[in-house]
Amino acid sequence: MLSTEDNELLCRVGKGTPMGELMRLYWIPCLPSREFPEPDSPAKRMMLLGENFVMFRDTEGRMGAVAEACPHRGASMYFARVEDGGIRCQYHGWKFDTEGTIVDLPTERSDSRACQHLMDTVQIRAYPCHEVNHMIWVYLGDGDPPPFPDFEINTIPGDQVQHPAIMMEEANWVQNLEGDLDSVHLNWLHRRLEADSPAPPLGLRGFWSPDPEPPMLDVERTEYGAYYTSQRAWKDDKTWHRINQFIFPFHTMISVGPTINLRSFVPLDDTHAMLISQSGNPMGPMPEIMAFREDDPFGEVGGYLPRTNDPRSYFMTAANKTNDYHRDLEVEKTLMHCGIPFVLNLQDRAMTELMCDADGVPLYDRTGEHLGSTDAFVIAVRAQLIAAARHLRDTGQPPANLHDVSLDRVRAASILLDSDVDWRAHSKLARSADSGNPPSDDLPLIID
Repeated sequence: MLSTEDNELLCRVGKGTPMGELMRLYWIPCLPSREFPEPDSPAKRMMLLGENFVMFRDTEGRMGAVAEACPHRGASMYFARVEDGGIRCQYHGWKFDTEGTIVDLPTERSDSRACQHLMDTVQIRAYPCHEVNHMIWVYLGDGDPPPFPDFEINTIPGDQVQHPAIMMEEANWVQNLEGDLDSVHLNWLHRRLEADSPAPPLGLRGFWSPDPEPPMLDVERTEYGAYYTSQRAWKDDKTWHRINQFIFPFHTMISVGPTINLRSFVPLDDTHAMLISQSGNPMGPMPEIMAFREDDPFGEVGGYLPRTNDPRSYFMTAANKTNDYHRDLEVEKTLMHCGIPFVLNLQDRAMTELMCDADGVPLYDRTGEHLGSTDAFVIAVRAQLIAAARHLRDTGQPPANLHDVSLDRVRAASILLDSDVDWRAHSKLARSADSGNPPSDDLPLIID
């Protein structure tokens, strides 16, 4: 269990908090490119780490992100006109470029001292943007941004990368992240009732492990975060190693098929977070077996709810806590351990979104937990995050992967090994994004 102090440090991401300041050092995946389909398309409100800003694509196709409040008299830039190479406040016409520089000041005479003074001294806060492979990333920190992350999903050709699938969770960012750190829940939350149980009407056929025992975990902490194997017995004295990654500050890679992936648990504030998932195939086109409806990944369970202009309403699914996530009790009796459709992370969200503190706030109080051996990776990642945030606060030194982006060149892996070998040594190539080999997929997630 964690102390109250450590739980607060782990979960809070606002400006000035240790974890929030750690996250602000990194590039953060924000919105898909398809949200801005053409130059000068309407601006959108966005929020990350409790900060409100507005995003837009200018006339030249460049992405910009600026503080929501106009520096003149605070009007919302959400209503601004995106035109002629910049974004113009509707209230008084002040116009800014993607760098935050004033490029037109129509409230002042062009030859006046006031005009020159304001042009020289006033800027709107601008956040650097980087667009790659259907995704826009934003840097919220001060000063020059660090090198852009060298994740494999960012470096392979764009036509080999799926458009991101995004799901909002009305809960603290750590809660859904910890589902990706927990391989043992596959044996329960995602499993079918019997080995020969057919697929339910909605969602995937459930997981099935031929090993009646829970997996054995072995964890390795690293400069970039941590990785681990969950080991399950297989036939012919083989062991199935499901090797997953955690990368600072909030990314995971999990073994789910013959592809690479990056999953980012991005906080909008302390009680809302997006799970942004992207998959790709470094060897060529995406395998057909891994395809899903990119425009509407939750289509079979009702798709997304209509949006408001509040960023916390984006990517909210029709299956949600108000309707028990479309739980089917008949499916639960006959086919699946959990009757909530196994569609992306919907089942995980149901387990974590209702975790609340004593006041009903969806920020889980971990002081009352009772952890076991299969929680080893959860324990390790919590410790890594807390240590990194404290080290930054106390010394100013960030984790190594902030500047050494070669540390991002890792993969998840599903691999069968002899039971008596050193799994770290024998999985080294499978865990490398630079091996030149296809992603390791010795066994699929859904065992037939």
